[in-house]
Amino acid sequence: MLIMDSEEAGSKKERNEEYSINCLPRELIERIFFRLPVSTLLVCIGVCTRWKNLIRDPNFVTSHLKHASHYSLIFFQQDYVAGKHYPSDAILIDKAWSQSTYAVPTIDPDDFLCGSCNGIICLYTKTSTIKIANLATGECLHLEKPIKNLSGDQFLFYSFGFHPLTREYKITHLGDYVEGRPENGDKFTIIQVYRLGDEKWKDIRTPEALSLSCVKNSGLINVGGTMYWLTNDMATNWKHVVMCFDLGEEAFARIELPTSVLENSVYGGPRRYRIREIDGKICIATAQTWHKVIYGKLQIWTLDNKVEQSWSQKYN
Repeated sequence: MLIMDSEEAGSKKERNEEYSINCLPRELIERIFFRLPVSTLLVCIGVCTRWKNLIRDPNFVTSHLKHASHYSLIFFQQDYVAGKHYPSDAILIDKAWSQSTYAVPTIDPDDFLCGSCNGIICLYTKTSTIKIANLATGECLHLEKPIKNLSGDQFLFYSFGFHPLTREYKITHLGDYVEGRPENGDKFTIIQVYRLGDEKWKDIRTPEALSLSCVKNSGLINVGGTMYWLTNDMATNWKHVVMCFDLGEEAFARIELPTSVLENSVYGGPRRYRIREIDGKICIATAQTWHKVIYGKLQIWTLDNKVEQSWSQKYN
């Protein structure tokens, strides 16, 4: 009888506790959930329909992201230094710049980082798949690459981005390939796009044949839902222009570089470019070179206004 009474008392207590928390205003429950990590929220989804609907609400997801602690991902790309092989590796660093205790998804030694958005990373593998890993939940998704023959395939031609308006994650791949090589030699005329949630890649034709060598030498970045890279400007011969691809509208645009960047220096060597991101802005670093050695001044320009195509010089 004592055991029966104890079980009944425990069951009644659990019901009272459940009833009490569900009597709280939705706003208060949300504030509690804002402090929970994603892994705990995934467990809470199975508690009741009310919690499931609250946690799956897109507005809650956005608010939870704003309240969440921010961690830095440091990814070490595989490399050879002094004849020694260093495999790819990754660690999370917390706000105090201490190594985080949060688990990082397994990074295979041959993986390369294509991009990261909102804690989700895109990894290029030497197999036939691309990996999408969620650092918060530990989930990992394997996607088939858009090309079957992997000969000549490179991680440099893949990119990963998130569009803030459409709330979509997309992977892009540059190039149309035949037997593992670009169909047009050093040029590509197609961008292949995969939206997370779809079942296949989509081909989008570029407005003109674009240079793959420029991408190899200068890089490829995603900022604010738009992909940026440099290509040869056919209208001005050897000069360069910034190409844009909006992940939401899936449309192309061109941005001219500052005129002073395109001038020859007294040294007369070829100019090298790198495209990067600084404080959410497109950045172009350029310098004159001779036999891969930098001569003259290093210039760093940032794009202040995309519509007006106005630049400012941050460093010279």
